[in-house]
Amino acid sequence: MQIKWDIQGVLIYLTMAGYLAALVSVLRRRKAGAGYGWFVLAFVAALASYITRWILSTHLPMQNLFEVFLLMAVLIWPISLLTERMQNSRSWVMSAGDALIGALVCFPPGFVFSAATRPLPPALQSVLFGPHVAAYMIAYVLMARAAIPAVAALAGRFQGQRLIEAERQSYGMAAAGFPLLSLGLILGSVWGKLAWGDWWGWDPKELWSLVCWLVYMFYFHWRIAHPKQYIRMRLWLVIVGLLSIVITLLWVNLSSLFAGLHSYAT
Repeated sequence: MQIKWDIQGVLIYLTMAGYLAALVSVLRRRKAGAGYGWFVLAFVAALASYITRWILSTHLPMQNLFEVFLLMAVLIWPISLLTERMQNSRSWVMSAGDALIGALVCFPPGFVFSAATRPLPPALQSVLFGPHVAAYMIAYVLMARAAIPAVAALAGRFQGQRLIEAERQSYGMAAAGFPLLSLGLILGSVWGKLAWGDWWGWDPKELWSLVCWLVYMFYFHWRIAHPKQYIRMRLWLVIVGLLSIVITLLWVNLSSLFAGLHSYAT
């Protein structure tokens, strides 16, 4: 664990502090809209940190785990506002989940990953670089939000209409994230063809990205096949989907067992 004392690190810690303060505020008041000021502070600090990284790296900061976690810290609050408006629904549970996710994604760049900048490898110098990574990161944030009501419903042993409503909320997030998950997979395949001459290279990161996609595809098919049954099973599938994303994002990138074409992402 390493503490970063430069302006980049200070902004990351300020972002984390803002999300943690928002979490405390929401949990204390248990009211939708609680902690709004802290969310604003966290977003502004995260955006400033990301812009700082962009200036220091001199390229679009999506190259490695340090940078993509920073990007997710920026995305959480805007995505939360957008989805709340689209669903016309606000919940203190979702706000608490957003704050917790925000604080968690700040931890790796703040204390674990190196902030050293590196030149962009030739393979990443493509017009598909930004859209491919951005599609995945937005999808990951949406899928993480989909897991919030799922965890709340299962942990709280929700019953009846309350359980159904939690699953609907979870489905709404997953349904918004799945097209972007699919887009990320397609763009990656096209990029692979352009960069390495193959649509699919059986790289560990590619395989686990496909696993994520298949888990959510199974969830949607299960939901259609059993529209009024196995509601808890649906919630578990959403959680399994998020766990597969965590494996794809962290374990596959960091473990020596999975060396491959995406090794630069560490």
